[in-house]
Amino acid sequence: MTKASPAAPGHVNLKMLAEHLQLSQTTISLVLNNSPSARSIPQETRDRVTEAARRFNYRPNYFARSLRQSRSMSVGVLAPDLSEGYFTQVMSGVVQELTAAHYFYFTACHDWKRELIEAYPRLLVERAVDGFLLLNTPADRIASPVPVVAISAHGAAENVTNIVLDHSLAARQALAHLFELGHRRVAVMRGPRAIPDSEFRWQAIQQVAAEIGLQLDPALIVAIDAAGWSMEAGYHPMAPEIGYKPMQALLERTRDFTAIFCFNDIAAIGAIRALRDAGLSVPHDVSVVGFDDIQSAAYSTPSLTTVRQPLAEMGRCGAKVLLERIENRDKRFPAEIIMQPEFVVRESTGPVPSPRSL
Repeated sequence: MTKASPAAPGHVNLKMLAEHLQLSQTTISLVLNNSPSARSIPQETRDRVTEAARRFNYRPNYFARSLRQSRSMSVGVLAPDLSEGYFTQVMSGVVQELTAAHYFYFTACHDWKRELIEAYPRLLVERAVDGFLLLNTPADRIASPVPVVAISAHGAAENVTNIVLDHSLAARQALAHLFELGHRRVAVMRGPRAIPDSEFRWQAIQQVAAEIGLQLDPALIVAIDAAGWSMEAGYHPMAPEIGYKPMQALLERTRDFTAIFCFNDIAAIGAIRALRDAGLSVPHDVSVVGFDDIQSAAYSTPSLTTVRQPLAEMGRCGAKVLLERIENRDKRFPAEIIMQPEFVVRESTGPVPSPRSL
């Protein structure tokens, strides 16, 4: 039996809902929070609670719940940007995990500005976030009183768990594929120094190349302009132009190469366009390998051979570990969790062409 309506929809608190349903506040809280303990409550009672909450548009008191739990149920997510590609796929995993845990998140984009990388964490701490998730953002620049998990940051820092890719395996997959196809003159497009992954990937490429007997010619090494990795440069930081310009510069210098391994898929797509504009065919004249396996990689022309990072999985793992660290402040967590890449062969790579003058 229930009492009359307690109040107008949207103005009902837990106590009023309990009086209306003639149930304890604890019972209602267990049901609405989907607690495991709610399974012992009869289904009919659970249905009454959820129906009443829906009818009266009941919303839990956020601040009261935060005080009881000593947590804000929110985290801060810092990233250089949230453009199409790497970040959107990582965030899909992050959002999935945080949503399932009923956590809210604040996202701040620092655009690689040092002052913002240092300022945003302070601002988010003032908003009482329970922890930080860093996407491709250096952890050693952040002094945090709360748990931190960094994805693709690599830097060792106290109170931080790093989710990283096995770059040695990724480089081996890509270079071995080109080597087996007969390529010996392989160009490499390095990433901007500001990106934490860049140096680790480059070191892995050099090491693997030496191990398999692939000589890397310094004349065939180009880099994405760090100054161009910013919206201040006049184009989006993840636009294909970041790969177009370095490839264009390489072609002006030499055409004595048969393949190129690019820092990421966006750069690879730009490189393919530059090769075409120079009258070269991919992969007939030059094979191109990307990195990340963003959604558009399979639909570019030609479709892109690439190293697949498990980006959504990395996002889910990062968010899950962060929530575990928030829940268990005294537990020891690994400093690093290594994720495995997968090599995806598509249309942009093929056998080394017959000898000719490029």
